[in-house]
Amino acid sequence: MVMRLCMLWADIWFALIFIWHKKIFEAPHDKKKAYIFVTNHISYLDSAMIPKAYRQPIRPLGKVEMSKVPVFGFIYRNAIVTVDRSSPANRAKSLLILKSLIKKGISVLVFPEGTFNMGTAPLKDFYDGAFKLAIETQTPIKPVLFLDAYRRMPYESLFQMTPGQNRLLYLKEINVAGYTSADVEKLKQEVFDIMESKLIEYDGAWRKSQTTKEEI
Repeated sequence: MVMRLCMLWADIWFALIFIWHKKIFEAPHDKKKAYIFVTNHISYLDSAMIPKAYRQPIRPLGKVEMSKVPVFGFIYRNAIVTVDRSSPANRAKSLLILKSLIKKGISVLVFPEGTFNMGTAPLKDFYDGAFKLAIETQTPIKPVLFLDAYRRMPYESLFQMTPGQNRLLYLKEINVAGYTSADVEKLKQEVFDIMESKLIEYDGAWRKSQTTKEEI
């Protein structure tokens, strides 16, 4: 129910601030299928884009610190599986919750970079969690790229939002059949390489591209 309300809010709010979304599918997408979605993370706008990007049963994984924010924290706690990365016990508990959701046919969303990419490369190094989960549950990974989130709202400020197009790129699912726990690094690198190459191909807005244009 909370996610459906968020979808309605997102439809109205983005229209009011003149940000429109263009969905690009490189392969057919089955909304009835459970996936582990992985997405790049470079803007505060990313959280608001989740209900626009994923129109199917889904639970994102997010940092527990955000649940303490007034008002927003209530919605966050009821729509997102929280994780405290400083606590091994909490990480294990979150993983069990995610596994139970996948068994129910509910997709999971993970930002594998963990936090904003503030470097000069298209992506930060990935954490293992999403890829371990995919292998252990034999659930396909579906990369989705937020190509223009930085252009619409750079992470440096909450008050630099600009209207315009916001592209969402849905890549081909990555089947994990046959992968074992020994293949986590291999799978992680495979997904990383695909996402990085597509960010470059589609002119995804990350800090390096913005800096380069300013210097020119």
